[in-house]
Order: sequence, then structure tokens, then C-alpha cells
Amino acid sequence: MLDVRRLRLLRELARRGTIAAVAEALAYSPSAVSQQLAVLEREAGLPLLERTGRRVRLTPAAQNLVGHAEAVLERLERAGADLAEARGGLAGVLRVGAFPTATRALVPAALVHLARRHPALEPMVHETDPAAVAHALRAGDLDVALVHTYDFVPTPPEPGLATRPLYGEAMYLAAPAEPPSGAWPEPGPAAPVADQGAVLRAHRDAPWITATPGTLCHTMTLRACRAAGFTPRVRHRIDEFATVLALVAAGQGVAVVPQLGVTGPPGAGVALTRLDMERRTEIAFRSGAGTHPAVAAFAASLRAAVPPDLAVPRAGA
Repeated sequence: MLDVRRLRLLRELARRGTIAAVAEALAYSPSAVSQQLAVLEREAGLPLLERTGRRVRLTPAAQNLVGHAEAVLERLERAGADLAEARGGLAGVLRVGAFPTATRALVPAALVHLARRHPALEPMVHETDPAAVAHALRAGDLDVALVHTYDFVPTPPEPGLATRPLYGEAMYLAAPAEPPSGAWPEPGPAAPVADQGAVLRAHRDAPWITATPGTLCHTMTLRACRAAGFTPRVRHRIDEFATVLALVAAGQGVAVVPQLGVTGPPGAGVALTRLDMERRTEIAFRSGAGTHPAVAAFAASLRAAVPPDLAVPRAGA
């Protein structure tokens, strides 16, 4: 009989490529991972791994087994959801991942909504960059999370995960305002959309402020600028949008910011121009867990907390 815990290790190895990476992600020692995979090979009765230098390559039989593992793990999530539904009454810990702007602008209201309906449920929020969410969900460190995608940073489907759309945001080019102008348009889907390429190219020689490398926000800015025909000269790397806007107001550069990053009028010094792009936020969870009562309840609370001025995500985007 194949052990589901060992199947999970094989699935993670298929995603990460090295035993060391699997061990780090799942809080095992590399030797423990190797031993468990060796046991799985004996259970399977044929080779599953081929070593190529420091990496490990899965045999065709192992690749096929990973596909079965995905199906088994999804069915286990559905079984857990059915049992939770049968028990009735939500209680216990729900581990939630959210990126900073959503943590500030959306999650507190969602938690209030959730507490009124399910006071025995204990949500625990962890600020998590969307790029790290897939691993955290598959490892069981999170139960549900908010992730976002950009027009210039499409994200392929993640094995073992499912998502549901939540909302879309307008995107803006934030630049130092020329005195005496300090006004900006009311953020939201009703703001007029500018010629994006022309707006970005107008600032090609300016210093730029981006998020830190490795984040989707950083990749989005670089790709948007390259689509406009240039590579931005990055001066500052900042993840918090309030700080980004303060640096823009100080004349330190320009930046692309989402609607939720605009927390209120920044005062004199910043001008916003709406771009023809969007950031879309989704609710992510392990495949099969969407019907779990705790996950479904938190998703409902998130939808109730979405501000009315946020756009519905563009279909098929």
C-alpha cells in the first residue's frame, strides 16, 4: 500500500527538483526525505528517481505516480471538507495568507464579518507574497490565501491548487507633480485611461521605484516598461506602497501602483495617471478544499468586504 505522506514528498520533489528544497519546504532533514522516497520506491516495486548531479529526475513511472498523487490528495481534501460539514459549527484555526495591501485594506473587514458569523473560528493571518503562496498551501502552512496576477505577469495553473476570482484593481503611474498641481484622479474603474505606452515612455529617463526582485510587483513594472520600449533605471526597491508614494512625492522617482496602494490623497507632490492594465486578486486553496466550511466561510467574508469601487476582474484576463 502506498503511503500518502510519501506521495506528497514525491509530488513536492517533482515541483522543486532537489531533495534539499523539499526538505526545507516541509521541515524535514534531507536524509529523512531521501529515506522516505527510498521506502516509496520499494513500495512501488520499481525505480522512481534518477540522479543527475545535485538534482534528482523523476522516472516516467514516478511522473505518472505524481499525477495519481495529485488526484489522491485532492480527494483527501474533499473528504476533510465533507467531515467538517458533517460535524457542523466552525471552530479551530484557519491559517490565512495575504499580501500587504490586501491585509490592510480588505482583511480586517473580512475578519469582522467572519467573527460575527463564526465566533469559534480562529483565523491566523500571515503576510505572504503571492509568489510564496503555492508552496505554503501545498506544505499545509496555509489553508487559504489571497494571490494576485497582473496583465504582464500571467501565472500558470499550480498543480494541487485552485483559485476563485475576487476583484480587480486599476493601476496607476505615480509621478512627482509639477507645482502647484497636487491633485490626482479619484482612484477606481471610472478614472479615464491614458495611452499606457506613451505615459511610461514619457518617464523612461526618470529613476524608477519598484518592489523587491522576486515579487510579482517587481516583474510587472519591468515587463510593462519593456513592452513600452525601454528598461527602467531602478533607484529604489520598496514593497510598501505608502512608502513608494512618499518617495515619489519627495522627487525620488516614478512607480506603478495599484488602486489599493492608494490609501488616500497624498497631498502635493504626487500625480496619478491611470494605465490600461489591471491587478486581479484571487482566493487560493488546495484543490478539493473549496467546499471546506471554514474556507468557504472566509471566502464569503472576503467577498462581503470588497469595496464597491473595485472593478470586477476582466473576463479571460
